[in-house]
Amino acid sequence: MGLSSFFKNLFGSTKESATELANSAESTLEHAKEAAAPYIEKAETFAEEAIEKVKEVSEPIIDSAAEYAEKAKETVTEYAEKATEAVSDVIDSVKEKAAALTSDDSPEVITENVVDVSEISDEEDGKA
Repeated sequence: MGLSSFFKNLFGSTKESATELANSAESTLEHAKEAAAPYIEKAETFAEEAIEKVKEVSEPIIDSAAEYAEKAKETVTEYAEKATEAVSDVIDSVKEKAAALTSDDSPEVITENVVDVSEISDEEDGKA
């Protein structure tokens, strides 16, 4: 019986210690919340002020970027129209030239035979 009473006392006192520790932790947590409340409010206020300042500072930059984007869009549109016209002109020119080459009215193509005279003949070499 001495061994069972030892374990009962051991686990019983451990249970009481755990309960006391939990109560102490809960109390400490409440104190920490109370102590941190002013700092949390200050941090929230600081964050709100910082966001407002960023909005104020970034507004002109955003407006400027929007203006720049609009100008870029106008320029690109202008050059796109010019490029479209130029490509269209090139296509028309190629079509005209292709039509001229494939039509029945085109002149006959004359081929010539070319002799390579770069080699020296036996007579010119002096061996004949």
